[in-house]
Amino acid sequence: MHDFELPSPLSGGKVTIVGLGHVGMACAISILSQNIASELVLVDRNPDKLRGETLDLQHGLAFVRNAQVYGDTQYSATAGSKLCIVTAGVPQGPGDSRTSLAPKNLEIFKEIIPRLVKYSPETILLIVTNPVDTLAYAAWKLSGFPANRVIGSGTNLDSSRFRFLLSQRLKVVPSICHGWIIGEHGDSSIPIWSDASLAGVRLRDVDSRVGTKKDVENWSQLHQEVVGSAQEIIKLKGYTSWGIGLSVAALTRAILENSQSSYAVSTLVQGIHDISEDVFLSVPCILGDTGVSRIILQTLNSAELADLHNCAKSLYEIQKSLHF
Repeated sequence: MHDFELPSPLSGGKVTIVGLGHVGMACAISILSQNIASELVLVDRNPDKLRGETLDLQHGLAFVRNAQVYGDTQYSATAGSKLCIVTAGVPQGPGDSRTSLAPKNLEIFKEIIPRLVKYSPETILLIVTNPVDTLAYAAWKLSGFPANRVIGSGTNLDSSRFRFLLSQRLKVVPSICHGWIIGEHGDSSIPIWSDASLAGVRLRDVDSRVGTKKDVENWSQLHQEVVGSAQEIIKLKGYTSWGIGLSVAALTRAILENSQSSYAVSTLVQGIHDISEDVFLSVPCILGDTGVSRIILQTLNSAELADLHNCAKSLYEIQKSLHF
């Protein structure tokens, strides 16, 4: 080839994934197969695992749109990343609560976050490691970034599980079911039954008892299934991966393409819905190339609002026991 004008070394679509466990690789293949990123950097402390996964993905690049994939144990390879996705940490095992992982994973974050910030000071951090709300807060503190540039994957997957279960009950496709799970990504997550709808028809306009203790059709069982989904999958196959991978890919697309789409992600909620604690919880957010550009203020009923406040207080107590 005759070199006329060499291409820029910066693509503008560089994404880093730290941690190549089941979740990290599910994120990688979801992003790559959907042609979302032009550069994908894989980082892991295990050099053999890193090289094996990198080669495996590189060998399939002829089947996707032009993208570069490379791996490194050194964080210098992540320089100039538009988005850094963190999945590294101790995984949730059978019977483990997400919050029980906080102390160990916080220590891992103390090593990872400053290194990412050093090489990509303008990046957006997308935290996936559990407990995601607490660790998103930790990443915000450790990075020194403005809150809009630190995002937890939060209840985006919970909301997708909720919509799937609604679709199964109603015998329709998930895309026309609308429902939000907000608050903590965990046992105290909050289903917003007051706004759950099918193609614009609110379920509570059909039956005001939906999701309440008086509900004869037991719709609240769907939320119990959402809460237990991760443990059920871990019990059956040992880990969760594909759902969270697809969820993260959707968030990545929204950020890289500046789509201004709405997702339930974990963000700083102090001052939102009169929450006084500086905690990260999931609420519907608009995502774009600056991270969280807006928070949608849902009209919550008194019970939902009380649950959200209790959730904030609970997470705040967990945070107080940790050393950032």
